[in-house]
Amino acid sequence: MTQTKHFDVLIIGSGAAGLTLALQLADHAQVAVISKGQLEESASLYAQGGISVVLDQADTLQSHIDDTLIAGVGLCNEQAVRYTVEHARSSIEWLIDQGVSFTKDGITSETYHLTQEGGHSHRRIIHSADATGREVETTLLSKVKSHSNIHLFPYHIGIDLISSRKQLGQQDNYCLGCYVLDITTDSTVTFTAGATVLATGGAGKAYLYTSNPDVSTGDGIAMGWRAGCRVANMEFIQFHPTCLYHPKAKSFLISESLRGEGAKLLLADGSRFMDAFHPQAELAPRDIVARAIDHEMKRLGDDCVYLDISHKSKDFIESHFPTIYQRCLHFGIDITKEPIPVVPAAHYTCGGLITDLNGQTDIAGLYAIGETAHTGLHGANRMASNSILECLVFAQSAATDIKQQLPFADITQTIPPWDASRVKPAREAISVSHNWDELRRFMWDYVGIVRTNERLHKAQQRLNLLQHEIRDYYSKHRISSDLLELRNLADVAQLIISSALLRKESRGLHYTLDYPDTDNSQPAKDTIISGKY
Repeated sequence: MTQTKHFDVLIIGSGAAGLTLALQLADHAQVAVISKGQLEESASLYAQGGISVVLDQADTLQSHIDDTLIAGVGLCNEQAVRYTVEHARSSIEWLIDQGVSFTKDGITSETYHLTQEGGHSHRRIIHSADATGREVETTLLSKVKSHSNIHLFPYHIGIDLISSRKQLGQQDNYCLGCYVLDITTDSTVTFTAGATVLATGGAGKAYLYTSNPDVSTGDGIAMGWRAGCRVANMEFIQFHPTCLYHPKAKSFLISESLRGEGAKLLLADGSRFMDAFHPQAELAPRDIVARAIDHEMKRLGDDCVYLDISHKSKDFIESHFPTIYQRCLHFGIDITKEPIPVVPAAHYTCGGLITDLNGQTDIAGLYAIGETAHTGLHGANRMASNSILECLVFAQSAATDIKQQLPFADITQTIPPWDASRVKPAREAISVSHNWDELRRFMWDYVGIVRTNERLHKAQQRLNLLQHEIRDYYSKHRISSDLLELRNLADVAQLIISSALLRKESRGLHYTLDYPDTDNSQPAKDTIISGKY
């Protein structure tokens, strides 16, 4: 029998966005946080570079706004950009109050060290050495674990949202909670809540090569879309230019801050090439750097390019990039003496569920924050280190909106339990693993850094067959976490491909050989796809 749990607020996801929201609400409500793996396992944990914030007297809020708008290539929502930048400093101060330790300029200095990354015109990246995400995630998690009003549910994965329209047959559509699989007991749990928040991150695992952890399977985007939320700009998948190229180095990012501190991109013969692609060379926006690397690898038939910071002193490298230094050394690469082999990899989902400045989606009672959401901040290309900033700012705005609605009205109307009576256990898992591998390969081959209509249509044809198999398998067999993730990835892949086919131009992260130019004849428009239900 399905167990039911009720809370004021249900947060699905335990990265920087979800944990920030939980802490902001904990003194006012009973909050549940579910995570499909270990609580700390999220894309936030692996963020290296830092967080954008104007702290230097030579910098200005308007400069940060302008840089973000330029990187977004005409598709940023200027109101969202301004709101984010103006709330950046208070968000950083809140993190410091929680105990997050950022790198100072020196042992006795009270000034925080700021670095510069691609697209930024000033040094405005506050960081904790080269492991900012780990410092933020672990600090917030320790605070969350100590609060009696926050209830943690690791190894729980969302199945589908519970909505008044789908589950109760009502005309109005509002969210009542979520059906959840308890992975540890292989049983379903019905979580009900006055407010449900999707903070599940992005969908990098839709691609064969990604900097994202295994949990980044687009669950929130897929569940929200299936429940009726509109999505925007899913064609804009950011490929980080520099991931470590090594057969045993799974998903290890080489932070953009290396280039901010002077690292140069080189070909195998030791020659530089970025000057030929952009005036900012290695500090050009990520889409340009990734395309340049992709172009040179294809032109030369090389497996990778190289990132060299060995001209800096050993002390400087070890103090500024201790995590990267040690990780590369583990694989036999001494970055104080030799360049790092790197390749681009899927890194960030710029589109997502459409929200307002409070994180509210199209469905009443349902919020989306962090990489799951489309706030309008990123436009056609996310500027470096604006991601954790977005998590913090919109978690706080969502918290403010939710607190204004407390206490929630009684929603204990009859919600049908999860029905598993007509399915049977799967005899083998080969179908799921095979389809997962096929999806990620054709997405990499056909819907990657450079696209064509022919490639996109091929991907669509393959996906149609795959989705038919997934739906058939899903309808007959008992659910598992792998099956749920595959189903979500297939839905997100559909949104990416459909969005890419709708955009008849190249802009930002979407580059197609069929329409290589940006259409400046009219104002840029978002690619919007209606919710499924």
